[in-house]
Amino acid sequence: MMQVFIFEQGEDEWFQARLGIPTASKFATVMAKGEGKTRSEYMRKLAGEIITGEVAEGFTNGHMERGKVMEDEARETYAFIESAEIVRVGFIRNGNKGASPDSLVGTNGGLEIKTALPHIQIDRLERNRLPPEHVAQVQGNLWLSEREWWDFVSYWPRLPMLTVRVYRDEDYIKNMAGEIDRFNDELAALVERIRHYGEREAA
Repeated sequence: MMQVFIFEQGEDEWFQARLGIPTASKFATVMAKGEGKTRSEYMRKLAGEIITGEVAEGFTNGHMERGKVMEDEARETYAFIESAEIVRVGFIRNGNKGASPDSLVGTNGGLEIKTALPHIQIDRLERNRLPPEHVAQVQGNLWLSEREWWDFVSYWPRLPMLTVRVYRDEDYIKNMAGEIDRFNDELAALVERIRHYGEREAA
């Protein structure tokens, strides 16, 4: 069942809503081929959140903080250019997975905003497509929100803004759903092992 939460991303309620579940921004990590270190580390972080009830510490730097400010600029610019009706939401939870959309658009769409340093933005403008590294997140947003399309926006002040409309790829989503289910099964097994750690030896 899909649940939409209206609160500010980064607030306590947001952290609690996503506690212990894989989110769309990490779906590429979950879907990585093989048992990569990054996938395993992400699973252990989520297991720690489930067992302790405490949010894993996040990482922020100057570039990320600046990106948050520019995200608002990009959203306003997008809404003006597209004459779009946008609604900011905090989190979407659909079963044991979730996503933090940058906005929902109208009744059928959504918005993902990425700020990009000038050299990256110029490269994206030249390629004029959804960057491969963001496919999993955008398709994940479409899957969990049950919407038809998603606009990917790449932005840097004083450079043209890139907007790419992405539609649902049902084959990709089907494969993604299988990978997320497998990840969640492994996560549940890990949590169970840690919760019962030492019991076998004691017996």
